[in-house]
Amino acid sequence: MNDAALNIAVIGAGPVGLALALQAARALPHSAVTLFDARPAEKDVSGDPRTLALSLGSVQLLQRLGAWRAEAAQPILEVHVSQQPPSMLPMLGEVFGEPDLRIRALDEAVPMLGAVLSYGGIVAPLQQAWMAAEEAEPRRLRSRFGAPVAALKNLEHGVEVDAGIAERFDLAVVAEGGVFADQARKAVTHDYAQTAWVGQATFANASQRAPGVAYERFTRHGPAALLPLKDGRAGLVWCVPSDDDPVRELNDEQRVAVLNSIFHRAVGRIESISPLKCFPLGLNAERTLTDGRTVRIGNAAQTLHPVAGQGLNLGLRDAFELVRALSRHADVDAVLRRLEWQRGPDRWAMIAATDFLARSFTWKLPGAGAARGLGIAALQALGPVKSALARQMMFGRR
Repeated sequence: MNDAALNIAVIGAGPVGLALALQAARALPHSAVTLFDARPAEKDVSGDPRTLALSLGSVQLLQRLGAWRAEAAQPILEVHVSQQPPSMLPMLGEVFGEPDLRIRALDEAVPMLGAVLSYGGIVAPLQQAWMAAEEAEPRRLRSRFGAPVAALKNLEHGVEVDAGIAERFDLAVVAEGGVFADQARKAVTHDYAQTAWVGQATFANASQRAPGVAYERFTRHGPAALLPLKDGRAGLVWCVPSDDDPVRELNDEQRVAVLNSIFHRAVGRIESISPLKCFPLGLNAERTLTDGRTVRIGNAAQTLHPVAGQGLNLGLRDAFELVRALSRHADVDAVLRRLEWQRGPDRWAMIAATDFLARSFTWKLPGAGAARGLGIAALQALGPVKSALARQMMFGRR
């Protein structure tokens, strides 16, 4: 273990920042950790209903940090991916069957592929665990809630963090990402000209539906997903073109009718939906994670299209690998140099995969949808390849 005493600033108290701060507090017992966030400490985040999907690796990380609340989470036992037949040829699906891919926890010999829970259900336990750690060691661990960081300045063997008062740290980790529409553009960026409509769906005969199944449907407009929730409802993510949005002008009854027409029949009948919110979608990524003694992780390093639901999981792996490297090596600059190539395969593989899928829905090439359908069918038929894909989604590229 590295016994060096570092002074670390963590900027952003979302899931990734809190997980990193908590892990650093445990893995680097001689180091000081200061957590910065613009929101006030008394603001209750536990009720934030945004739906997030965690991979099995992320669930295991939260369990190790003592911040996992199993009673609030719905395990994902199966992922079902399918493609809607072309609108001009709906009879093809009836005659030949629709291409689909089913990944099951049972087949991979794991208790779950991941889990679904609310943003508040992730952040509140992490913050509670961090506050307990801070209370136990107030001279080493500190929180600066209500203190937005205005500027970062690299120094020799350190970084200056300005949050009203300029302070010097050995390392600053930026985990404050935000959403694509509000971000300054990074080195690698692309506006997909797509909008994600998000909310929750309620089903008729909910008690008869298979529990723990996450559905992803590729449509001619874009991907749509239903993530299982604890109470039998599902989190909805519905991606459509921004310049020809087929959702915006519809009322809820019409939206339900459209959703029932596009999802696979295995989903069952959607009865109602909550009010939907919309977000522009794009890729926004840094070429490098490090700049001097400043490191960016999570959405601060890469904001992805939600087509694979892997953005948060990638950020949590960023945090875990950074702290693990710091705990093993005393030379911070060497750790940061290694971080680029250590995280590169996992990071760029996920960026490339989500970017390819997102762009494929904008292609006007004849046969693009058919090619995507053939790919889905091939993955289902090739067991070892499907298993390798499942392992990468659960644990990242190792």
